[in-house]
Amino acid sequence: MAGRMPAMDSLSQLALGAAVGVAVMGRRTAVWKAAAWGAVAGTLPDLDVLIDHGDPIRNMVLHRAETHAPFWLTLFSLPFAALVARLSGEWPLWRRWWLAMWLVLITHPLLDAMTVYGTQLGLPFTDHPYGVASVFIIDPLYTVPLLIGGIWALASRGGGRGLAANAIGLAVSTAYLGWTYVAQQHVEDITRASLAQQGLQAERILVSPTAFNSVLWRVLVVEGGHYHEGFYSLLDASPTVTLDRFDQGASLARELPPIDGVQRIMAFSHGFYKLHQDGSRILISDLRMGQEPAYTFTFAVAQRNSPPVPLARVEQVGMRPDLSRALPWLWHRAWGEPLPPPR
Repeated sequence: MAGRMPAMDSLSQLALGAAVGVAVMGRRTAVWKAAAWGAVAGTLPDLDVLIDHGDPIRNMVLHRAETHAPFWLTLFSLPFAALVARLSGEWPLWRRWWLAMWLVLITHPLLDAMTVYGTQLGLPFTDHPYGVASVFIIDPLYTVPLLIGGIWALASRGGGRGLAANAIGLAVSTAYLGWTYVAQQHVEDITRASLAQQGLQAERILVSPTAFNSVLWRVLVVEGGHYHEGFYSLLDASPTVTLDRFDQGASLARELPPIDGVQRIMAFSHGFYKLHQDGSRILISDLRMGQEPAYTFTFAVAQRNSPPVPLARVEQVGMRPDLSRALPWLWHRAWGEPLPPPR
């Protein structure tokens, strides 16, 4: 639906759920049952995309809410595990099925929280959207070990080597998440050093991976009514980040009347947003998802009059990058070539 960002891609969540299910159930049940129910449970939290909250911005900021909160998932896991045990004809194992299903359900939002989007882990106590931002929503290096281990386990029909392969796949994928966090902190340290050299006092800094990898990182800095964007590859010859400066739209923000959607984006993005004009319309973009000038979550919120008039209905007008230019640049820049980003 409009206004939605996919969680960590569905294949990764399905593979994680299956792997956790197999690891917890072991030889207690048929490996295909554990994998199948794990895959189902790993997919369930993302069914919130079927809920329409009324407009694209609300759909965006209310995704990954109650269905991704460990408190509510824990309560749901009890009747769900009882149902799984009953349908599987293994009621004596219902406690083990509960442990498996609970872990599958809980690991889903924990994995989502490693992305930049924002997962409301603390509901019902806080609606703060948590996002570590150390892994892109689709990263083959995370998913492939899970798939290999899970397929091996299924092929071996629960044999010892298959279960070991599944456990190794889980360990490797989890270690990879740890690696992305370490790499992210390394790039952030380089960013802070570069900012000090340039005399910039950053209000906010965000370091996140570019698409499909953890080698090339995008740096976003908010400072004094402007935002700065740069890129750093772990293969760069020099430990510096070159930043391009853009207007964040502070003057437009002062002109706008109170608009619910604008306030929601400002809060949900943790201040990483821009207001800009497109013809007669005023737009707001979440700067965390995309890169200049193409942002997935861009919304038309007001008509450019004097003063601006809120639109009767928010429109999502997100832009997609020109892949014929973006993908070759991504590949060459990741290898450390000092190329300017496509604009």
